[in-house]
Amino acid sequence: MTQFQVRALLDGAAAGRRLSAEEALFLYEQGTLLELGQAADRIRRQRWPGNVATFVVDRNINYANACEADCSFCAFYRKPGHPEAYRLPIEEGVRRVGELIEQGGTQVLFQGGLDTTIPFSYYEELCRAVKAAHPGAHLHSFSAPEIETMSKATGMGYEEILIRLRAAGLDSVPGGGAEILVDRVRDAVSPKKTTAQTWIAVHRAIHAVGMRSTATMTYGLGETAAERIEHLIKIRQLQDERGGFTAFIPWSFQRGHTVLTLPPPGGMEYLRVIAISRLVLDNVPSIQAGWVTEGPKLAQVALSFGANDFGGILIDEVVVGATGVVYRVDRAEALRLIRGAGRLPAQRNTKYEILKVYEQADDNAACRDLRADPAPA
Repeated sequence: MTQFQVRALLDGAAAGRRLSAEEALFLYEQGTLLELGQAADRIRRQRWPGNVATFVVDRNINYANACEADCSFCAFYRKPGHPEAYRLPIEEGVRRVGELIEQGGTQVLFQGGLDTTIPFSYYEELCRAVKAAHPGAHLHSFSAPEIETMSKATGMGYEEILIRLRAAGLDSVPGGGAEILVDRVRDAVSPKKTTAQTWIAVHRAIHAVGMRSTATMTYGLGETAAERIEHLIKIRQLQDERGGFTAFIPWSFQRGHTVLTLPPPGGMEYLRVIAISRLVLDNVPSIQAGWVTEGPKLAQVALSFGANDFGGILIDEVVVGATGVVYRVDRAEALRLIRGAGRLPAQRNTKYEILKVYEQADDNAACRDLRADPAPA
């Protein structure tokens, strides 16, 4: 009887019937990995015809590492005043964006710690300087916890903060800081950080001022299966309100050099999360594979479990790298992996508009890896 129920629910979801939280949890716990993956891939093919898998050429630039949140799952931050704490000079941020543009990149993710001593003018000047020097760069920057920190430091509301940042050049906002949108979990691993309600409120404000954002989930933080589903349902509910999410990106907790010693989730769990995300989030256009945490081979497999996007390449990534998990994927490798999954690679921008489809295998697509740049002193 259970197997019949699983098949009926999966067929319904693939045909466009919305899953309830109870049905999603039932599928997550009772469906086989292959069943979930096949149903999720059916939905992916309906939403993204043509067998295309997209990627974006981007760069993560950490403008500061001083942080007041003390999250137990983070190995990157330093306490304010620590001798290793830094703040990136604005001209250095402009220079790094220039290197990305030279390599044909489009998306810039500025991210930093939660530090109320950073003046709001720094964020505005950083955006203005980058846009003045590189008007084609898309600033997909500053997560919800960073925006909340700006609000605390200035007394301005979220919408006012966002309107001013947009006027300075901010284009969209990444979904970082979501972790698990259940305060029981957040209180256990990051009690000083943004609450679930605040994360949602910031993204509601992002969408209200006419900007887009992505949504994320970091699982493996001690949450239950039901709490993972609750996270997905909250994302779906907010998307019903405004339709401002362009993509959903789940990744697993990496414990290296952190004080949180939970066992890491495995690859099969990651594929199950990818598949159930595609099945539940019927109103979010894209599901992104996460090679930065999961590795390129598992991200490649995720393209057959509901993911339509391979994520960003040419990434100057040090936050995950601080845990000791360091994968390297340049454009040529991304094209090889996407083709190896039986998909046609296509470069996109942050809006998921296709910039180039790579029809031929011999496309001379290699590009320099920028992640070797040292962090500023």
